Amino acid sequence: MSEPRDTPKPPEFDLSFQPSYGEAVPVANRVQRITVNNPSPFTFHGTNTYIVGDRSVCVIDPGPEDEAHFRALMAALAGREVTHIAVSHTHKDHSPLTRRLKAETGATVVAEGPHRPSRPLHEGETNPFAESSDIEFAPDIALGEGDIVEGDGWCLTTILTPGHTANHAAFALDGTGIVFSADHVMAWATSIVAPPDGAMGDYMASLERLLAREDRIYFPGHGGPVNNPAAFLRGLRTHRRMRERAIVERIRGGDRLIPDMVKAIYRETDPRLHGAAALSVLAHIEDLVEKGEVLTEGPPRLGGVYWKS
Repeated sequence: MSEPRDTPKPPEFDLSFQPSYGEAVPVANRVQRITVNNPSPFTFHGTNTYIVGDRSVCVIDPGPEDEAHFRALMAALAGREVTHIAVSHTHKDHSPLTRRLKAETGATVVAEGPHRPSRPLHEGETNPFAESSDIEFAPDIALGEGDIVEGDGWCLTTILTPGHTANHAAFALDGTGIVFSADHVMAWATSIVAPPDGAMGDYMASLERLLAREDRIYFPGHGGPVNNPAAFLRGLRTHRRMRERAIVERIRGGDRLIPDMVKAIYRETDPRLHGAAALSVLAHIEDLVEKGEVLTEGPPRLGGVYWKS
C-alpha cells in the first residue's frame, strides 16, 4: 500500500510494470509471481503473490480473498507440495487468502504475528485502516529477526521491517541476493505510514536495517522489482527527511493544523488522496514529537495544534 504520489521525489520510480493477471510469471530461478487483479491508487496494478521453490514451495503473501486469484494460484501449484505460507503483514490485500490456501494444502503459516497497531489509540481516536486490517489472521509460527524458514532447495531469512504496519516483515532468499520487500519498499511509490497502524520512527529504522545489508534485488508487494536497492533506499530516506523538513517549515511558518500543511505540501496531489496524506504528515509529526523537535497540545492528532520547540 503506497502513500499519495506527489512530485518531485528523490527515488527513481518505475511505473513500467505490466501485470499478467492469472499467470505465474518467472521472475528469478525458482521464483514465480502472480499478480491479483485488484488495482487501486494504493495497490498500483495489484498485489503480488510469490511462489518460491520447485517441487516443494513456499507461498509469500497469498493475497486477498479473490476467487480468480485462488484458482490461478492453485493451478500454478498443481503437482507441488506447499510446505509454508509466509505473510509479510496483515492488510487485507495481502493475507486473507492464507486461510483458504492453508485449508487446501495443510501448509504451515509463518509471519511476525497477528495484526496490531503500532501504538495504543488515543482517547476518542479511531483507526482509519481498521477495515483494511486482517484482524482474524494468526500465524502457526511467529517469526523474529533472523528466523529461518526453509524447504527443499530454498531458505528464507526473516528481516523485521515495522513501519507500514507493526508486524511487517521482509524475507531474504538466502544465496541469491533477493529480498521480498512487500510494502516496505516498492519501485513505483513510497509506502504509506499511517498511525496508529504505522509508525514513522519504526519505518526509518527499518530502512536503515535494510541499508546495512548488501542485497541485489527486491521483489515488492506491488509493482515491479527494485533493481538497485541500496540507491533506492537512500532515495527513500532522503525523501522522508525532505518531507520532515517541509513539515517543520510549515510549522515554523505558522501552520497549526495538519489539513493546512497537506494543502501546501501535497498541492500537486489529487485532493481525494489528501486524507491519506494527512495520516502521513501525522506519522512524521509523531516522530518529531518523540525526538523532542516539535511540541503539541496533548497527543498529536489530525486536528491538533503544533509548534516548534
